Amino acid sequence: MRPRIKRSFTRDGHDQDRQKSHRNKDSRPRREDNRRPEGKRAGEDRPDRRRSRAGQEDKPAYGNRRRPQEHGGSQGYGRAQGHGTRHERTERSRNGFKTDRRRPSAPRTAPAAPIIIKEDDGLVRLNKFIANSGVCSRREADEYISAGLVTVNGEVVTELGVKVKPGDDIRFNGERLRGEKKVYVLMNKPKDYVTTTSDPHAEKNVMQLISRTLCPERIFPVGRLDKSTTGVLLLTNDGELAERLTHPSYQKKKIYQVTLDKNVKQEDMDRLVKGVSLEDGVSYADEVAYNGDDRSIVGIEIHSGKNRIVRRMFEALGYKVRKLDRVYFAGLTKKNLRRGQWRFLSDEEVVMLKNNFYE
Repeated sequence: MRPRIKRSFTRDGHDQDRQKSHRNKDSRPRREDNRRPEGKRAGEDRPDRRRSRAGQEDKPAYGNRRRPQEHGGSQGYGRAQGHGTRHERTERSRNGFKTDRRRPSAPRTAPAAPIIIKEDDGLVRLNKFIANSGVCSRREADEYISAGLVTVNGEVVTELGVKVKPGDDIRFNGERLRGEKKVYVLMNKPKDYVTTTSDPHAEKNVMQLISRTLCPERIFPVGRLDKSTTGVLLLTNDGELAERLTHPSYQKKKIYQVTLDKNVKQEDMDRLVKGVSLEDGVSYADEVAYNGDDRSIVGIEIHSGKNRIVRRMFEALGYKVRKLDRVYFAGLTKKNLRRGQWRFLSDEEVVMLKNNFYE
């Protein structure tokens, strides 16, 4: 595959000249009402007082070390200039003149927060129960609940967030829902099959390829592939996992092999990575590469979940897609699966999908 081209973003650096332009503390102009008497400045009677830059003689070399005991006590050198004793600073702080900007330290022994153990009452949210039954995802279940299509113990429920017990009579469109075991099926989708659970206008449906004897559970496709698109397709009754694999925020990786009507130019390959303007915004390919010497066959890696995104990107560049085959989806491939064949995922593959092991 062709190396990725990452989009760079410039960031303004810090203005170092501005940081260097801080004025010296001794050079600040004094207010008239706070002017000290002439010839009498704070610490002037001390032999080791730090002088201004105008007079560099007799400048002590204490740095940030503490003062010697005979030169003003144990206070820090910088803090002892004109601020008085510790007792005086404390009094000023009490009167509203706060001089210490440090954050007050936390108490050494903080009381431990009580541990609250949440009891498991056996209740689950209604949308989760519907999703676990294999009907749809949680988001779609919320829409069905709001539309009044769900009943609990004979009563229509339209409020979101309602919790139910496993023994409740929960029905969707009049049909009772039962908790089923989770099933995960991987299929190599053939051409001319519609990716949906039911379509009265479609002659061929991917659900017709699943044996109801081997898989009696009600499953549904995760995402959609066009009628003429082939390749990796996952079917399951785990609505929560299906939502994670299809939601745009999770950015699951997909790789397609695209066969076009003509050779793809190098500048168009670069445009796919830099971004192609479509009617719904700019879309990017994470990586593109030629498939060997045939430059009419291209491999493209993408994370976008927009509808018909690969076809629309090539059509925007003036190409016609003849074949589109998905060879990778969220870590799953069609290895050892011929067109139209399917198999159950292994326990290891299911764990990796649930733990977001793959992109």
